Amino acid sequence: MIKQYNNFNIKDIHKKSIILIGNFDGLHLGHQKLFRLAKKYKKKFSLKIGVMTFNPMPKMYFNKEIKNFRISNQKQKINLLNKFNVDFVIMKKFDKKFSKIKSIDFIKNILSKKLNARFIFVSNNFRFGNKREGDVKQLIKYEDQFNYKIIKPKPLLTKKKIVSSTLIRNYLQNGKLNKVNKLLNREWSIEGKVQRGRQVGKKIGFPTANIDIKDYVLSCPGVYAVRAKMTKSSKYLKGIANLGYRPTFNGKKILLEVHLFNFSGNLYNKYLTVEFLKFIRKEKKFKNIDQLKKQIKADLLIAKKIK
Repeated sequence: MIKQYNNFNIKDIHKKSIILIGNFDGLHLGHQKLFRLAKKYKKKFSLKIGVMTFNPMPKMYFNKEIKNFRISNQKQKINLLNKFNVDFVIMKKFDKKFSKIKSIDFIKNILSKKLNARFIFVSNNFRFGNKREGDVKQLIKYEDQFNYKIIKPKPLLTKKKIVSSTLIRNYLQNGKLNKVNKLLNREWSIEGKVQRGRQVGKKIGFPTANIDIKDYVLSCPGVYAVRAKMTKSSKYLKGIANLGYRPTFNGKKILLEVHLFNFSGNLYNKYLTVEFLKFIRKEKKFKNIDQLKKQIKADLLIAKKIK
């Protein structure tokens, strides 16, 4: 199981390792390529693999207006890193103090003194230190002095586009779920706690589990075919979900509403993982409840056909 740290005071067993630095939001195919390369270094040099990542993501820290941004939450990130044979992760709190560290001090005191890193994997556009003063050129400049080697793999391309978390967010926001799932190499998912809602779905014959999406990126508001499971369970149930504002009921808050097929039971306060299989249609406002019910029945027919 992956060892987790929330600071740079790591155990001796994890020093002199391969360190990958980044947000790794979504752990997409580009990241997966990086981890495969790191695994080769691990085997060749008999070293451990560590990841340095940040919470909140620096972009969310510096721009407080950004609310819905994450492709994956912290727990999902840890679980995915575990699957990629990472030995340890440093989940550093990104705060004012950390943001003010000078780039040379980050290299000298953290990468060298605290971690004693041997290989450091970074993207070509990696920036660090106070006011983003540090870059890859500076890291390379100090390689010999601090006894590490910088590895900057070429980005993964798909149809001449760099596979990135930014590209995936853009696809999600535009309802291109099939492209998202290909770039993630799995179904995009949201994890959250089921909360008590207004029970509108139940009243019109389609009970739903309501989930606050917190700071997940807002995928295109609409109806999706999904499958869901409770945390710590391996059994999936198929269903249909509405992600959005519920304009027919003049909703103002973003909510994920999940209707599970062939299920009866109490899900309140349970944690659900909801995987998005197919985008069915955009969210729209209906003139009345009867129109909405008619559309839901049509959506259900589509969702039930999806394997």
